[in-house]
Amino acid sequence: MRIDILTLFPEVFEAYFGASIIGRAVSSGLVRIFYTNFREFTDDKHRTVDDKPFSGGPGMVMKCKPVFDAVEHVCRDATVEVTRVLLTPQGERLNQRMVEELAGTEHLVLLCGHYEGFDERIRQGLGAREISIGDYVLSGGESAAMVVVDAIVRLLPGSLGDDESAANDSFSDGLLEHPQYTRPRAFRGMEVPEVLLSGNHAEIEAWRRSESRKRTMQRRPDLLDREGDAGASTDNQ
Repeated sequence: MRIDILTLFPEVFEAYFGASIIGRAVSSGLVRIFYTNFREFTDDKHRTVDDKPFSGGPGMVMKCKPVFDAVEHVCRDATVEVTRVLLTPQGERLNQRMVEELAGTEHLVLLCGHYEGFDERIRQGLGAREISIGDYVLSGGESAAMVVVDAIVRLLPGSLGDDESAANDSFSDGLLEHPQYTRPRAFRGMEVPEVLLSGNHAEIEAWRRSESRKRTMQRRPDLLDREGDAGASTDNQ
């Protein structure tokens, strides 16, 4: 998989993407990540990428030309379909199903905004999917791009030590993950549930499923509503 990140601050990604799961995935060739600075596609000595909004107002808006030129540059020699993503608080809210869909693409281009956002013609002309990582405002799209890449890369076969790990994570089946324990069996008066020590795999699986639903009901009951809706939709097909 190839991921291109278009940004004003390519240097912020190197440490994060060079470590842990993503770093290993890059080293093993599972994913290739490239960074392109919008400023490389400006044509003035100040490398200007933004300007004041028409009709006035606070802040600055990212200009069309550097963004279009940067996207066209990274897509120019593509031999597979390119998925373009505009990271913006106005987009669809990211969820696990969306991550799974993006993980199935071969070439992903992430556009990181800054300032007051993108000129509207960038939205209109690039045909990019707009994605938000939550209902809050960030200084730029760089941290959002890190979240998207992290979520995607761990789903690529071979990126985790055990491919079943991703299948058992929270949200992968629509529920929060069940509680996890490791040694010692007792710590400061808190005990590991006996069922996890029983060796009975059927009972352990039933306990995990029950605990997942219980935790989801307590913390994210909205997820159970979605699971029910999805099941009803499937039954009617």
